[in-house]
Amino acid sequence: MRIRHHVSIAVAALTAVGASVAPAVAVEQIGEQDSTFLKAAHQGNLAEIAAGQDALRNARTACVRNVGSILIRDHTRLDAQGKAQADKFGVSLPTAPDPEQQRQLADVRAKAGTDAYDRAWLRVQAASHEKTLALIDQEIRAGQNPEVKAVARAARPVVAMHLEMVRGGTCREHATTTSVPAGDGGQAARAQAPAPRGTAQAVALGGGFLLTAAGAVWIVHARRASADR
Repeated sequence: MRIRHHVSIAVAALTAVGASVAPAVAVEQIGEQDSTFLKAAHQGNLAEIAAGQDALRNARTACVRNVGSILIRDHTRLDAQGKAQADKFGVSLPTAPDPEQQRQLADVRAKAGTDAYDRAWLRVQAASHEKTLALIDQEIRAGQNPEVKAVARAARPVVAMHLEMVRGGTCREHATTTSVPAGDGGQAARAQAPAPRGTAQAVALGGGFLLTAAGAVWIVHARRASADR
């Protein structure tokens, strides 16, 4: 009877351990704000990449062409970071810039071959990057998923640097705003984000296994003590 009693206690203890581990391995959810940010940021990145490519083909000044090249480089890297989060959380991303972004690029492209092209390109890029900064700030304020918010925080100084390059419709190849190179944002995101879920799962499950082993040893000890008596 004593052995059965000890076994019952051990089973109850191990069941409790399993219940305590379960929340740690639950699938993390993503909020509507986070999903909206990933979709809009992706479209913005696609629009900036397309604008940069168009500037390389049609801009009259070296400064605008150089800024266009920077946009292609930085927004390609930022987009890769956003897409990684979208893939992780099952967010379906648009395949093209939104209609307004496409219309703006078409209007600028219509001025190709003239000095008006560069001025129009700079004005559109200034407005686009101001809009992107507002999108990022909204995610930082209202986002729920820490990993997606970390991506927004990492992207902010890069986008702010771009804005300084085109602000007021004036081209500046070397922005004065303190910034970080695109791509370093991934390091910032990892520093700001909590430990990956896989790590948390390993720690939780490791603790569960240790407790399970301890419970098994305790059962064997109890059986031996009962037999000795």
